[in-house]
Amino acid sequence: MAQVLQLENVTVVRDGKTILGPIDWQVNENERWVILGPNGAGKSTLFSLCSSQIHPTTGAVHILGSKLGAVDVFELRPRIGFMGSTLVNQFPEDEKVLDVVLTAAYAILGRWQEAYELWDESRAQGLLTTLGVRELAERKFFTLSEGEKKRTLIARSLMADPEILLLDEPAAGLDLGGREDLLRRFDALASDPYSPATLMITHHIEEIPAGSTHALLLKSGNIVASGAIAGVVTSENLTTAYEMPINVAMTNNRFTANAIS
Repeated sequence: MAQVLQLENVTVVRDGKTILGPIDWQVNENERWVILGPNGAGKSTLFSLCSSQIHPTTGAVHILGSKLGAVDVFELRPRIGFMGSTLVNQFPEDEKVLDVVLTAAYAILGRWQEAYELWDESRAQGLLTTLGVRELAERKFFTLSEGEKKRTLIARSLMADPEILLLDEPAAGLDLGGREDLLRRFDALASDPYSPATLMITHHIEEIPAGSTHALLLKSGNIVASGAIAGVVTSENLTTAYEMPINVAMTNNRFTANAIS
């Protein structure tokens, strides 16, 4: 099984403080990872590395066979699908939903003078359909609800047929119905053998899609546990990470957690 991501003795230091690492970690094709941990655990920093937005202070990061620092990141980034709240306010105010998705083909934010083929528009429309928002294609992106924006950004993250997909809290801020509908769509994506390796950050284990295969649990920039999801998302590991007694259970292939009084 081919590797799509490898971190070797990686650290990230800011203002003299180590905020991530040292860690060793790898992701293979066809794996579906969930990244867990309390606030300040290093999840967002890890995603910044995996999306080539930052470089490690020490160690080596290999993404899709290329080492950060020895590759043109502007050629690498179209191969990485990314969805996160940081993107929401980076599009022009008049950008249409369809164009938000289309421009991912060039890894840019905002339609300019680039040319698209009919195939590109068909793919963008198809992805909006898959995510349940095709009827919004001609709407201005900034007028959408929180849930509609997230669905659009997930469609965007898939536009360039990426080899690795990074999802930063995709269900955060959604109501119960929106969350459950989105998770069902993720379940379908996870079951597709042609879908890319996926990494998803979440603060709530109830939001872990049923098709997830692996988990990484962080605390204070270090790995608490990593590997097959059933061996990572446990009462013992979450108790360690969150420094309070937590009971983990599973119902209908979905995790739940509650504090033990």
